[in-house]
Amino acid sequence: MSTAEADRGSVTALAALVRLPNLFTAPPDVLLGAALAAAAGFAVGLPVLLGLSVASVFLYAAGTTLNDYFDAEEDARERPERPIPAGDVSERGALALGGGLLVAGIAVALVAAGPVAGAVAAALALAVLLYDAAFKGSAVGFLFMGSARGLNVLLGAAAAGVVPTALPSWALLVPAVVLCYIAGVTYMAEGETGESARGAVIAAACGTAVAALGVVGLVLALASTPTEVALAGLLLAAFLVWTGRPLRAAYADPTPGTVGPAVGACVLGLVVLDAAFAAAVGPAWALATVAFLVPAVGLSRAFDVT
Repeated sequence: MSTAEADRGSVTALAALVRLPNLFTAPPDVLLGAALAAAAGFAVGLPVLLGLSVASVFLYAAGTTLNDYFDAEEDARERPERPIPAGDVSERGALALGGGLLVAGIAVALVAAGPVAGAVAAALALAVLLYDAAFKGSAVGFLFMGSARGLNVLLGAAAAGVVPTALPSWALLVPAVVLCYIAGVTYMAEGETGESARGAVIAAACGTAVAALGVVGLVLALASTPTEVALAGLLLAAFLVWTGRPLRAAYADPTPGTVGPAVGACVLGLVVLDAAFAAAVGPAWALATVAFLVPAVGLSRAFDVT
């Protein structure tokens, strides 16, 4: 193998390790949080928002990397094609990369937006670490994974430099809804096989329904304009179609061949959900958010999402 081929192989292995398509689902959470802060009357600067988006990507990449590090033994039995059991990335290298990305995510958030953002990023990093290292597969673990996504939304709100408690109640309900949605999706991912698979799909569908109600609630709370209502409705319909079809297939035949794609669709569908929420604030927020779906979907054709 030539040096160029070896380098390409290393890059491909790292892209698979960090779940490259999924990285593009992290900034939409941040944009949604910033949109909520803006709707609450706080100023949000573009450079700060960009910095927090980068921090969010680092933290997400840390989570997927550490996930594979802690799952290395299980993956060697059940998913030998993954980078660590395949020998493309060493366990020590994955641990160093994951830990470094966690620290980098917190540091970038702190530098970009100050101590509030740094504290939210640290809480997010802790949720990621606890899920990966200790609580994966448990009810508490599902909540930790959902909390990580909810905190990612609050990270965006920290672009305004305000503590989460300074936000109005309607704004705080949005990350709570995202938490519920991702907790349900995580439960479905953990119940991919076995007798509980159909129940896990139902849990994810319930999370999807809660998410849809959340969008409607935000539109009503903000008294959105007709244009904002129409765009939010369009994006919400797209979200329900995007997730509904694979969820229905998974419920009808709950096997890894249907549940896995349903999990992937729900993960990518979070971008559309974020955009539907953001549309209640303004079309520009929604369009900026949903734009991340393009690279996420494109890259999902080459790299696994789950």
